[in-house]
This record gives sequence, structure tokens and C-alpha cells, in this order.
Amino acid sequence: MNRAEPGERLRVRRLADDEVERVGVVLGLARLYQGNGFYLVAWENEEPLGHAYLALTDPPELQDVQVRHEHRRRGVASALTSVAEENVLSLGFDRLRLEVSQGNIAAQALYRSCGFADIGAPARRVHGTIIIRTGPIEVDDTLLTWEKTLAREL
Repeated sequence: MNRAEPGERLRVRRLADDEVERVGVVLGLARLYQGNGFYLVAWENEEPLGHAYLALTDPPELQDVQVRHEHRRRGVASALTSVAEENVLSLGFDRLRLEVSQGNIAAQALYRSCGFADIGAPARRVHGTIIIRTGPIEVDDTLLTWEKTLAREL
């Protein structure tokens, strides 16, 4: 699915196989071979600005949302989230879940403005070395689980 407001050049679409190398160089694609979903990529003039992984779990989960630093605060993450919601609805689901860092106030504000709310699950601490496609990373974070109930437009 593509999404852009009239007059804007921002487009969000599913990552194609022939775009993996170009996008991976600037955005990493840490969950590329996770096997349970797909990446959505935001483009402007064929330049990748950001991505989000949509895990097709029950309920589906928005994961690995990343916007290149120089393109933040331009609505890219909001557009990625909106297109993820459209995909979730088209697949027959009515909820979208995500985990957000307890310390990431900017991301929390974004998701709150998109209609997500904390579901009240206990915070989950992630600590240690995680192996991702791009190599091992050290993690020490506390994650909150948020969710949004989606409604089809009439």
C-alpha cells in the first residue's frame, strides 16, 4: 500500500526484494529474516527515509520502527504507523500492538498521538546481548506494551 497526502512526495510501501541492499545500507533491516512479517519503507524521491517491521502475530505487532536522524520530526514514523494499521485491517485483524521503551518519551508521544495506549501489562526488561542480522548488540531497556484497536472506515 502507498500512502501520501496530496502534493507530498512521501510514500510508504512494502519492501521489495530488489530494494533490500539499498535500504539495508542506511536503515539496517535488523528483522529482515525474522520470518513472520515484512518491512514497510517510507520513501521520498526514491530515497529510503525510514522503516517499520510488521510482525504477523496475533495481534500483529509494529516492530523496529526507525527513521533516519536527518528525516525525523517530518511525519515519517506517523506515516509508517498509519500504513501498518491499513495492512493490519486488510489482513482481517482489528488490533495493532507495539512495545515502546519506557525511557523514549518522543516515541511514546508519537504512539499516543496515533491512538495507542498502554495495555497495563507488566513492563518487560530486556538485558544482554541480542543477535540481529547486522550483528550482536548490547541491550538494557525496559519495554511497555501498547495497543490500538482499529476500526474500518465506513
